[in-house]
Amino acid sequence: MEINAGTYYLRQLRADRHIDDRRVLMEAFADPTHRKYVLNYRLRTLDEATEYVALRAAQWAGDERCSWAIAEPTSGRLLGEVGLRELNLDAAYAEATIWVHPAERGKGIATTALNAALRFGFGGLGLAEVSYRYEESNTASAVVAERCGFTLIGPEAERAATGERLIRWHRTS
Repeated sequence: MEINAGTYYLRQLRADRHIDDRRVLMEAFADPTHRKYVLNYRLRTLDEATEYVALRAAQWAGDERCSWAIAEPTSGRLLGEVGLRELNLDAAYAEATIWVHPAERGKGIATTALNAALRFGFGGLGLAEVSYRYEESNTASAVVAERCGFTLIGPEAERAATGERLIRWHRTS
């Protein structure tokens, strides 16, 4: 499923002879800020990046997660990733996720891509609610949540794997 997001387009992560996102994935996941907040994935080798691309495709196929590469429209270059995880079509619920390559941050990419993914979730999947969570120190995520029309719920009782408080927002259709 590809989505025209205006300035960008959303497509599946790829590692084929036409488009290979693996090196850019490795660059993004090596960034200290990215590593601070994304603890459950390490993409240090091409094999690990290949596994990550395959995992995202399998999650799509299993209706577990919708995940898109945020791509520059003329070259197809990977700029980040946006997704709807914890996908529960019966409950009409998902949790939004987003990251942007360090060289591309501060350009509004996250807001544009997340809004496009939300339109698909609410319109195409029939979701009624999408939540968004992030560690308290991740001020960029707070800005994205607000710009994408989420409502602040507040801190959760459980802490993130980083030890920080998790801040929850939600949005309904």
